[in-house]
Amino acid sequence: MRINKYLSSQNYCSRREADGFIKAGMVKINGRTAVLGDKVSENDKVEVSPSVKDRTSKLKYYAYHKPAEIVTHTPEEGQHEIREIFPVKDKTIFPVGRLDKSSRGLIILTNDGRITGKLLGPEMNREKEYSVRVDKKINGFFLNKLSYGMDLGDFVTKPCQARQTGADEFSIILTEGKKHQIRRMCDALGFVVKDLVRIRIMNIGLKDLKPNQYREIKGKELETFLSGLGFIE
Repeated sequence: MRINKYLSSQNYCSRREADGFIKAGMVKINGRTAVLGDKVSENDKVEVSPSVKDRTSKLKYYAYHKPAEIVTHTPEEGQHEIREIFPVKDKTIFPVGRLDKSSRGLIILTNDGRITGKLLGPEMNREKEYSVRVDKKINGFFLNKLSYGMDLGDFVTKPCQARQTGADEFSIILTEGKKHQIRRMCDALGFVVKDLVRIRIMNIGLKDLKPNQYREIKGKELETFLSGLGFIE
């Protein structure tokens, strides 16, 4: 196993961060300073600088309500991204994953590169819950079609949980996140999404946050989140 993958598997950091630590001479294999591309086996002794281990005390996690019409990453001309308006001005903080420009709601921001793959990997099946309002009344047929999986042409959606919350409103829990997935599912059934809000990612809820408001994730909530990602036993 490559040394950067090993460090990531041991929850020290992401692979990209591991490359930086290796370049800085902060990792040793069997007493020798590691270099990029080194491989390790179960019989090798890997030593990591205490400063790498201590970095966890500097990690921050935020729940943020992304406003509609703000893009998550890489804005085009005339667009604005989260980093421009996020109240915490820290260049190390970044949003994990995406939320459509037209959608609003919960997105997690952090400086912990470890969580990206653990949270977003398609094989991880992490729950994400949305509140959706459409352009006309819904019924049981509509909810069943959403729930049992739909063929959208380029992919078939996984089964999910959908329940009615109002005449023209429903909540839906997905364990995947294809681009524009909910909007495409509704469109395929003849409905137009008028409002789409992500209200939960795993155990992290949007709660009463208003657009462009945030709160730090900490305490028991953070412990449960990190445990769910496999960082805390």
